[in-house]
Amino acid sequence: MSFFVFLTIGAFFISMICGFIAIPYILNYCKDKKLYDLPNARKIHRIKVPRLGGVAFMPSMIVASLIALFVLKHEYQSQRIEINLWSLYFMISLIMIYSIGLIDDLFGLSANIKFVIQVIAASLLPAAGLYINNLYGLFGIYEISFWIGAPLTVLIIVFIDNAMNLIDGIDGLCASLSLLALCGFLYLFWREGLVVYCIIIAGLAGVLIPYLYFNLFGQIEKGMKIFMGDSGSLTLGFILGFLFVKFTMDNKAVMPYCDDRLVMSYSLLIVPTFDVVRVVIHRLKTHRPLFEADKNHIHHKLMNIGLNMHQTLMVILLFAVSFLVLNNVLYLLTSINVVFIADIFIYTLFHLTINLINSHKKREESLA
Repeated sequence: MSFFVFLTIGAFFISMICGFIAIPYILNYCKDKKLYDLPNARKIHRIKVPRLGGVAFMPSMIVASLIALFVLKHEYQSQRIEINLWSLYFMISLIMIYSIGLIDDLFGLSANIKFVIQVIAASLLPAAGLYINNLYGLFGIYEISFWIGAPLTVLIIVFIDNAMNLIDGIDGLCASLSLLALCGFLYLFWREGLVVYCIIIAGLAGVLIPYLYFNLFGQIEKGMKIFMGDSGSLTLGFILGFLFVKFTMDNKAVMPYCDDRLVMSYSLLIVPTFDVVRVVIHRLKTHRPLFEADKNHIHHKLMNIGLNMHQTLMVILLFAVSFLVLNNVLYLLTSINVVFIADIFIYTLFHLTINLINSHKKREESLA
């Protein structure tokens, strides 16, 4: 077991080193080609910033994972590392998502084209036999058929993918929430003894450290700050969606049945996914186009009440961690439905409190 720990930690550090090597080169390339994320009325930043940081994510993950898996194979000659249909289709799907993100960062793509590619990429997984087949009692539903689970899987993967893309609105937020979720999935897959998945997760988590360093602490004046772009956020979102489905699927040939799979998986992604639902409901309520960008996301609302960018990041991360702690405790005492209702109540109360503070602040400013 200690050797597997060594491999997982090794994948993390190899990926981290790859990121620290690659990102400065990406920064220089962005400067040479003038590839910047330009400020506008919707965005927080006011200075142009290089936008291709996410290009380093998938290559760093793959390099780190392949090295770790090669060492595993060499050390355990009898250890079989199979490339099954799930793995093959996942890699094809991931390359598709990474590619459309990169093309969008370089040249721009319409939302419709990106959505179609996301649906096609997500559809490959049920085609390979990987789909949500059990809701573990949510809404009183347990086992579901392929014909229900397959479209539900596509919907959930595309939903998570776009949620991570939309939450990427301030420095460090998408990467930090992704890192938190990856650490959670690392624990869950380690609990089930699926070392290969742990290595892959660690390989992706590692590259987020150098990205966060340059994104949060890189000085704009010295040209050392970078954004991840769609190549990063879409890649992170798709992998998190895949991990969600993989861990949630009830497949006794891979993992023994455990009734906490769904609640543990969705608890890792509450903040970005609930935020998208809230924003969509708000747009429907105010009769605004669903795909029109606005400044009504959770990070925008927190900054409106006077928090700076780093304070907003810390509040949202603490909020996400609070859900993890709460859901683990509640699930031991109650059921998944009670947990789900409690999450909705707390999330709604949180936003109503922000709205109240913001209204009070505006009233004070109007009287001043």
